[in-house]
Amino acid sequence: MTKPISIGVSACLLGYRVRYDGGQRHDPYITDILGRLFSFVPICPEVECGMPTPREAMRLEGNPAAPRLLTRRTLIDRTGQMLAFCSLKTRELEHENLCGFIFKERSPSCGLTTVPLYNSGVSGLFTAGLFAKEVAGCFPLIPLEEAENLKNPDIRENFIERVFLYSNQHRFGNDLS
Repeated sequence: MTKPISIGVSACLLGYRVRYDGGQRHDPYITDILGRLFSFVPICPEVECGMPTPREAMRLEGNPAAPRLLTRRTLIDRTGQMLAFCSLKTRELEHENLCGFIFKERSPSCGLTTVPLYNSGVSGLFTAGLFAKEVAGCFPLIPLEEAENLKNPDIRENFIERVFLYSNQHRFGNDLS
């Protein structure tokens, strides 16, 4: 029997209560439909780096090339804590044989392109979350997508196809990571 294809998924999308407000963002399409095709490696960067649930909401601020992760109300800088986790976790993920990743959009840790960046009054800036950026840099060929984009049937089909292609290349000794 073939080992199931593993993909990383933001834990809140799988129904884990890890969000800043103690909630989750369960996505039935991911768990019920994609769950038939793939096994999941749930990841919540905030919880796994030691932040509690619930916790103060956070956002990215400052320089687009090196944004800071700050709590919204008290402005506590969590950047160092998150970046240390990101470095450690991506090294651990090298051993998971992941063939794709689904991220929670707009998350300051997991958004791929949709994270608002607050920058001294300039509006309309968006960036990647700190963890998603690290994953993309460490695994440049792995299929990555935001959960919200999977509602589009063309994007969804393309993502699934890329995961299977990546898995086939990876399984047959042509390591693409």
